[in-house]
Amino acid sequence: MNVITTDLADTVASIISERDLGYALADFVDRFKFVPDLALVEREPALLRDALNDDGLADAYLAATAAWLCHQHGLKVPIWAEGNSRALAQPYIAAKTANLRALLIQESPPEFRVRNVFVSANALSRA
Repeated sequence: MNVITTDLADTVASIISERDLGYALADFVDRFKFVPDLALVEREPALLRDALNDDGLADAYLAATAAWLCHQHGLKVPIWAEGNSRALAQPYIAAKTANLRALLIQESPPEFRVRNVFVSANALSRA
C-alpha cells in the first residue's frame, strides 16, 4: 500500500487563522494515527506566533501534539518537539469555569503540561 501524506511542517505552512489550524491539525492527527511515521513530524514546522498573534499557543500545541503522537506510537520524539522549547510563558487552560480548569490541570497529558498548555486527556481524540 502506497500512502502519500503531507508532513506536519507542510500541513501548517499555509495556516493563516486559528480555524485553519484546527481543521489542518485534526486532519493531520487522523492521518498520522492511520499511518504512524516519524517522517511525518521530523521537520520542524514554521513558527505561527506572529501569523496567529497568539503568544505562541499554536507553536506549543504543535510541539505537544507531535510529542504525544510519537509517544503513543513508540516513536522517538523529534528534537524540535522535545522538552519545553516551544513552551508558553504563561499557562493556557482551555476552560472557562473553575471546576473545568482544575480538571484540565489535573488530566492534561504530560506533553502538553510541560509546555504550559492544559487540555483534556482526550484533546487529540475524535469520535
